[in-house]
Amino acid sequence: MTTEHNPRLVTLTLNPAVDLACEAEAVRPVRKIRTTGETYDAGGGGVNVSRVAHELGGDTLAVVTTGGVAGRFLEELLDEAGVPRRSVPIRGRTRIAMVVHDRASGLEYRFIPEGPELQEAEWHAALAAVAEEPGDWVVLSGSLPRGVPEDFYARALREARGRGRRVVLDTSGAALRAALAVGGVELVKPSLGEFEALLGRELREAAAIEAAATEFARTGAARLVAVTLGHRGAVLASAEGRTWRLPAPDVPVRGASGAGDSFVAAMTLALARGAPPEEAFVWGSAAGGATVAARGTAHARRADVEALYATLRRQLA
Repeated sequence: MTTEHNPRLVTLTLNPAVDLACEAEAVRPVRKIRTTGETYDAGGGGVNVSRVAHELGGDTLAVVTTGGVAGRFLEELLDEAGVPRRSVPIRGRTRIAMVVHDRASGLEYRFIPEGPELQEAEWHAALAAVAEEPGDWVVLSGSLPRGVPEDFYARALREARGRGRRVVLDTSGAALRAALAVGGVELVKPSLGEFEALLGRELREAAAIEAAATEFARTGAARLVAVTLGHRGAVLASAEGRTWRLPAPDVPVRGASGAGDSFVAAMTLALARGAPPEEAFVWGSAAGGATVAARGTAHARRADVEALYATLRRQLA
């Protein structure tokens, strides 16, 4: 991925987390579960996007709300990783999430707390922080914590577009619907389940998914619609009526935490650097695959992403 043109990506995470990943011989009820191989990552949608964009050589800033000891730990993890940040202090405590890999079954268990409740002054401060920071692209990613209105991302979208910024959106439910109603999003990346919930119908066949994504892009809600399909790969549709499809990268599955965020990071970075949609799509899929092949949250290593990109580029349909 060329770095000659390197616009700044500002990410916003209202509900970040310290992500603990570990392994256990077997996850069983009642008994104590002894874990090994613990790793700690700064996590949450936008945080993961900034971490992966930084790994890929991007210029990024993570705007995060932080509170309590866990909030200070999250800041420490970001600082250790060299990811630029701007913290917005909150009274509540930053959440701690846990992912356990069960060696006996090969399954992954995720324990995700709801997180703190934000006061009105706190989410207003986060909105102001994004507005104050210079940046060409804004990534609005992750769930909204308690206390934050459903139209928060819609407000952030209006503010960013008013300043001439391009906006990428990766959330779900009412927050997703409210922001897309504003329109003008550069890229939206729902999973298949999130896309079906948005449309209110099931999409079983690949052709139906492509048609629905194209139809949605043509509404003006988003110029590009990337629908991730897990082991079935991903679909990209543009407002101009073009569609592309990629299979899932052929990699060993070691964990899926942050794979969608890695996809968003690499695709957004490529778009920001001037890549055409289909090329950016391949970068996104490669980063998602590199994350699936690694332990921990959003550990897409640059060398792995570049190697997968070369392979996937030949498979673009």
